[in-house]
This record gives sequence, C-alpha cells and structure tokens, in this order.
Amino acid sequence: MEPAILLPAASYEFATVQKVRGEGPAEPATDQLAAEEPLEIRLGYAVEGGGRAHRTLSVTMRTPGQDEELAAGFLLTEGIVQGKADLLGVRPCPDVQKPEEAGNVVRAELAAHVAVDFQGLERHFYTSSSCGVCGKTSIDAIQTASCPVLPAQGPHLAYATVHELPARLRAAQAGFEQTGGQHAAALFSPAGELLLLREDVGRHNALDKLIGAALLQDWLPLHQHVLLVSGRASFELVQKAAAAGLGILAAVGAPSSLAVQAAERFGMTVLGFVRNERFNIYSHPWRVGPADK
Repeated sequence: MEPAILLPAASYEFATVQKVRGEGPAEPATDQLAAEEPLEIRLGYAVEGGGRAHRTLSVTMRTPGQDEELAAGFLLTEGIVQGKADLLGVRPCPDVQKPEEAGNVVRAELAAHVAVDFQGLERHFYTSSSCGVCGKTSIDAIQTASCPVLPAQGPHLAYATVHELPARLRAAQAGFEQTGGQHAAALFSPAGELLLLREDVGRHNALDKLIGAALLQDWLPLHQHVLLVSGRASFELVQKAAAAGLGILAAVGAPSSLAVQAAERFGMTVLGFVRNERFNIYSHPWRVGPADK
C-alpha cells in the first residue's frame, strides 16, 4: 500500500461555512480551503564591475509550498533561463522589509553569463510588489484601488435558484459542448434568468470578457446580479467581480483561502461547490436563503 501523502500545513486553511443541501436548513460546518498567497520572485544578477544587483521580476498568486520549484519553472518557461547551468540557486529571500513577507519572497540567483532584458520583461510581467506579498496587504491595496465595499442590500437568492444555475450555465456553454476545454462565466438575475455568458480557455479571461460586455452595454455596477463561474473561485476572480460591483459569486468548484478573506472584506457572498443540489456558503450568508425568506 502506498504511504499517504500529507500536504504541508501552509497549503491549506480551515473556514467555517454554511452547508446547504436541497432546501436546507443551512448547517454550520468546517471546510478545508486551498491556501492562496502572493509570491514575489526576485532576480539576482551580475553587473559590470563584478558586483551583483537584485530586482523584483514578478508577483504571482500561488499555494505556498515548493516555491523554489515554482520560481525555477517560471524562469525557464518565460525564457529567462535555458537550463540548470543558468541558475546559481533559488532560495527564500532573507532581506524582506516586513515580518509578514517572510516566506512569500524568493530570490533566484542567475549565473554571471545570463543577460536579462528587463525592459522587455516589464512589458509582460507584473513587476511591482506594491500590491503586497501577503494576503492582507494585497486585499488592502485592491480595495483601495478599485473595489469599494459592496452595498449592504440585495440581491437575495433562493436556495432553489442556486441549485438551478449550473444546469442553465452548462446548457448555454456552446464552446464547452464542442470542445470540452473552455471555462465559462455567466451573469444571472436573482430569479435565475441567464443574462450573459462568455467562454474562454482561461477562467480569468472568461470573466474579463463578461465584465467587458456588461461595461460596453452600460450595465455597471452589477449590484443586483449574480455571477457563476465554471471552475474554482480564486482571489483574482473575487477581485474582478468586486470591481464590477457583483454581490454574489458562485462557483462550481472550491474557493481559495484568500478569495474568502477578500470576499469577507469586500462584502461579497461566495458560494462554492454549487452542484448536485448542494453548496457551501463561505461569506456574507444573508444574501442566500429559503424561497420564503
């Protein structure tokens, strides 16, 4: 028998949720969430005169763990290194500025012969750590920049309506039906009427298309609408939904830990595992209830 593979403690967090089966009543339970935190990747490189300099390359969201491998793979797939000989090493960065950044910054030291076109890289990567490299500072910065707290009223969504949304989404997914390889983001009314749907191979792209279509039709803010996504709910999807004014984000899959933290702060209701006549409520449950609420 194969030994059990234990995930590192940093890769998951626990959340108190409301579990809904059928028409309820909702029952409190504990759910395990995949952890999500920003990781800052810094480069160390040789400069003229024999010295070395350091510079932030990218900030990316990830589940903590195997960060050195993540950074090394990122450098290879983006063409910055061509093989192991181009890397002197990748390790946690010791000179972080804030205690909460510890464990969220890695530095990859490039061999002296590796030349880096930073001007070209800046056109492709998010090279600023201004959003913060811990969950709290990321949420603070996003909320300040583009995500005001959502209004404390509506929409109200009945349990029965939530149960109907996945089938309505799937029935309208022409791209998925033909290819089996596209994510979807769909906009519904509180009564469950499908108003708009967009598909893309990337779930973030699908949501951007949906929000862009709503923007061009002058529907924003979407305070009285419901969003359903075909995959999981990440921090970035919560961020995008909040920027569009959406009060309810439902996902067929699971939310991440940082997605739930952000939703709590923004005033957004997040539903996860919306399928098979059941779902979990992770934040602001007051928007969801029995039909006679």
